[in-house]
Amino acid sequence: MVSAQDILNSQATAIVLLTRELNVSYLNQAAEALLEISSARSEHQPYASVLTEASLTHESLRHALESNQSFTKRRGCISLPGGNAFHADYTVSPVQVAVLAEARIESEPACDFAPVCHASLLIEIQPLDRLLRIDRDDQQVAVQETTRKLVRGMAHEVKNPLGGIRGAAQLLERELASQAQRDYTQIIISEADRLRQLVDRMLGPNSLPDFAPENIHRALEYVIQLLDAEEPGRMTFERDYDPSLPPIEVDLDQIIQAVLNIGRNAQQALEGIAAPTITFSTRIIRQFTIGQVRHRLVARIDISDNGPGIPQDLQHQLYYPMISGRAEGSGLGLSITQNILAQHHGLIESHSEPGCTTFSIYLPLEQPHAET
Repeated sequence: MVSAQDILNSQATAIVLLTRELNVSYLNQAAEALLEISSARSEHQPYASVLTEASLTHESLRHALESNQSFTKRRGCISLPGGNAFHADYTVSPVQVAVLAEARIESEPACDFAPVCHASLLIEIQPLDRLLRIDRDDQQVAVQETTRKLVRGMAHEVKNPLGGIRGAAQLLERELASQAQRDYTQIIISEADRLRQLVDRMLGPNSLPDFAPENIHRALEYVIQLLDAEEPGRMTFERDYDPSLPPIEVDLDQIIQAVLNIGRNAQQALEGIAAPTITFSTRIIRQFTIGQVRHRLVARIDISDNGPGIPQDLQHQLYYPMISGRAEGSGLGLSITQNILAQHHGLIESHSEPGCTTFSIYLPLEQPHAET
């Protein structure tokens, strides 16, 4: 049987329950993630130690309790003790919560327990930042899908003529008697092969992921080992891992490739930077929406560097093929990473400013169609 707590934890809306003394008595999982505190840790704490907002005062909450009237605030700015803040719509509603209270029955010396209703306040929080992010993610997923179709169509149109050019060059080479002339046909053949390899790289992995439960920290440690081997001792690698992160259903080789592409970009961005540092961190996110699917549990992997940042005019084009901030770059690394994460029903986001660039990878802990 599904309990009331299970129903509340399945909600995407953050729910905070306050006692009549205006202390926190319960947070659902969405509220725990949004307010960055567990329900157990916040229990019995004054509401102001968990969240603050200009209209969410002791007087307004006490008035809602005494008058039994709900009130709603649009676009409120809720601040958290850790310093973070977000915009949200919220509604405060008086409710009657049944609790078990000890009741003595006169005819019997033993104590019994009977339900007693206490006046409480229910705060429902709908973060606007998350809704805007979901809308932005929907647009990004649509752009990604359009880009993949464009690249695949272009690859088909390019690879067919390349095959004809290469075949004609091979036939021509057999008819030539001079080695100097055959050198020209070899150039044609090698350049056709190079272009074909470039197109294959644009397409990304040519096989479906082989999903299996894996420790994502194993992949991150392998990437760190590779990056450090390429330039031993040049940069510092910091780790901020969540030890409670369970195994994730991924294709380990593909995820290593995706993270390595981001790590190499960070490594190249740190050329000439004093005390270059790349930080790898992991966290569990609850009730997170990717595209049109809301996942109960998602792993977030952050790869951050202290480089100069990504130019503003490139930040909205990062995942397109052939877009690069370096003259010698191919512009394929992030496009391939995006394709890999799309096959994993995941998402990649980025935030960059001078001194800090972070790429965030979101992966469902369980693949929705892993059996296929």
